[in-house]
Amino acid sequence: MADSDSPLLIKRYASRRLYNTETSDYVTLEDIAGFIRDGREVQIIDLKSGDDLTRQYLLQIIAEHESRGENVLPLNVLTDLVRSYTSSAGSMVPQFLAASFEMLQNGQSKMLENMEKVNPMMANMPGIEAMQAQQAAFLKAMTTGFGSNWSGPSPEGETAPSEGGDDLEQIKKQLAELQTKLSKLS
Repeated sequence: MADSDSPLLIKRYASRRLYNTETSDYVTLEDIAGFIRDGREVQIIDLKSGDDLTRQYLLQIIAEHESRGENVLPLNVLTDLVRSYTSSAGSMVPQFLAASFEMLQNGQSKMLENMEKVNPMMANMPGIEAMQAQQAAFLKAMTTGFGSNWSGPSPEGETAPSEGGDDLEQIKKQLAELQTKLSKLS
């Protein structure tokens, strides 16, 4: 049986077919999206060159969902992302996005906790655990590979300090203050 803590290794053959090394069968992008939704980390490697293609395929999955009308990313966010690739602010975008998604996840988790306190039956509601697993997988996918300045959330839920200068620290402080305000509103 496979260790679900280690990434699921998918090999891409020269024919562009994707091969699941755990189950010894071919998979589709939708299968890979399902693994990720189930909370599994995935790594896609080109068999011939050994290049890591994970980011490329994750972006392709997102693009396919967006093109089918499953719009999660507003047009202005997509436009700003394109602009960030050509601007000096681009170096801060990954850290900002990661911190924003962490704040979103924490806010959703607190909302679920509060709902469970109000109605203990909510904890047994179908889909709650799947939703929490999706949140964790989404955050992990969004924070993976954002460079050496982002060290991600610690097990205690705090963000580790980074070498991004005073601006990054100020943004983190502002996000923490917003988190506190959100917590008080709940």
